[in-house]
Amino acid sequence: MTAPSHIRAASAVASAGAAPAGTAASALPPPATMRAGAEPGFTRHMRTTGTPRHGRLRAAPVGQAATAAPEGDPRRIGKRMTSLGAGLQVVAALLFIAQAALIARAVGAIADGAGAEAMLIPAGLVLAVGAVRAYLDMLGARLCYRAARGALTALRAKTVAALAARSPLDPERPAAGAAASALAEQAEAVVPYLSRFQPARMKSSVVPLVLLAAVLCFSWAAALVLLVALPLIPLFMALIGMRAQAASERQLAQMGDMNGFLLDRLRGLATIRSLGAVDLTTGRLRDAAQSLRDRTMVVLRIAFLSSTVLELFSALGVALVAVYVGFHLLGAMDFGTWGGPLSLAEGLFILVLAPAYFEPMRELAAVWHDRASGEAAFTALEKLAAPGLPLPGADRVTCEPAAGGFAPEVTLSDVSFRHVSGTEPFAAFSLTVQPGERVALLGPSGVGKSTLLAIMAGLVPVATGEVRIGGTPLNAETAADLRAGMAWIGQSPRFFAGSLRANVALGRPDVGPEAVDEALTFAMLDEVTGGRTGAAMGEDGAGLSGGEALRLAVARAAADPRAQLVLADEPTAHLDTQTADDMTEALLTLAIGRTLIVSTHDPVLASRMDRVIRLEARA
Repeated sequence: MTAPSHIRAASAVASAGAAPAGTAASALPPPATMRAGAEPGFTRHMRTTGTPRHGRLRAAPVGQAATAAPEGDPRRIGKRMTSLGAGLQVVAALLFIAQAALIARAVGAIADGAGAEAMLIPAGLVLAVGAVRAYLDMLGARLCYRAARGALTALRAKTVAALAARSPLDPERPAAGAAASALAEQAEAVVPYLSRFQPARMKSSVVPLVLLAAVLCFSWAAALVLLVALPLIPLFMALIGMRAQAASERQLAQMGDMNGFLLDRLRGLATIRSLGAVDLTTGRLRDAAQSLRDRTMVVLRIAFLSSTVLELFSALGVALVAVYVGFHLLGAMDFGTWGGPLSLAEGLFILVLAPAYFEPMRELAAVWHDRASGEAAFTALEKLAAPGLPLPGADRVTCEPAAGGFAPEVTLSDVSFRHVSGTEPFAAFSLTVQPGERVALLGPSGVGKSTLLAIMAGLVPVATGEVRIGGTPLNAETAADLRAGMAWIGQSPRFFAGSLRANVALGRPDVGPEAVDEALTFAMLDEVTGGRTGAAMGEDGAGLSGGEALRLAVARAAADPRAQLVLADEPTAHLDTQTADDMTEALLTLAIGRTLIVSTHDPVLASRMDRVIRLEARA
């Protein structure tokens, strides 16, 4: 096979005796500096060539998952951001008192014998106040919406950063379908919660009290009726709201479970068909959809019930005020005022304010369902943003491989790790791999070979001990830079629907078309496609055999000249003899001028390495 140019250059140096096995290839060109904002090299390989196998891991007491989102409770941050807009809407609602006074005064003047011209000035003022109210309400709603959108963006950024900061070996990482559903669909419920419910709650807390004070200035009896009727509404709404929130949380959880179920089944559609489980899967999906439909109807029924309760009590309150004012103006009731009887203008002022007194509660009931959905969405996102097993160096935005670009030395000193189950595949483990050396970690399944590779790659923090790559300690500050000089070849590579060329280049600006062509030729994938390297492939490598998929993973590693440490996890597992031999030759050629560490239980592959480290299961 023909190696890429940077590998051929290293091979020439090695054959001339300048870099014998076990030493650094000094003639290797230094790697190019990573551009600002570029993705760490090893992170790209990990996400695209497959993650290591692992057992159930427990977070080690080292390192913290870092996020770039603002600190503090997102709920409080969002509420503070909407306070200005909500305040403008409260002012707009209170201006109705002035409109009510102008209307009552004009009607009272006409009743006292004034002409129609007495209506002109009040009517103009009512129109002007109405325009100001509409503008303030519009401005407040716009500010609330923008603030809610900003808060949602920050919350999503925090959640995504928390997910990205979790190690791919974290056994409690949320399912991809559930996480996508929460971020894309459920998170949208935060916007109406902040932009509509929060302002409505502020209005319901301030406006009724001011209107009650205005009514109290003329009649304590009417104010008493309003005061007694109002608390009954939030009391019953609170009782209904607790059930509404629980129902909404169950609905959102069911939606996330169904999306995760659908995504998993779509990924395994070929397996489902081959096992004849299509009808069974269809039935389960139908049952999940019906369950989601039933939960959605429960939420809607509760929302309708809350609106009904509000309309009932508000209608009774307005009716009682109207009865009192009517009988008082007729002289049947001579109590409830501060001295003399109410005039027509005063009675009309009270009657006009009575419906407005309940209006904030009516708005609150209309958006009460937004509260339940918003709280459930906050809970779902907070669960996603919960810290887990941290990925060291995940907070680094830009990174550069270690200076020099030479094959690094890998040193593990008294490294210990423990799975969630409590078992320790190794404790106080030490190993030194010389620059340019090819080492095989040989042992049966479950002995900890893949975990050791993950520790060398900086995917998990060790419980005790230290890892050094090229003399640099691997920790949260250096992990991203060190990973930029690594390449990972997993036994289950991750591919995307598209061409072979695109799956090798991965959009990396420093991997040009020539490097991609050389890498494909090196991996002998041009023979697979008959020279059509732009041929399309399905998601997860559909259309490629297991051997071809591993060749594509090798091509990805070969296309990046910066990767001076190659970590391969069971690269010959489940391959036939001929394909395994081809993969072994490809790895050996790729390892020229690089440090190669392979985990395997294949004695043939291990025999081709410079050194074999045998791992035994602990009792």
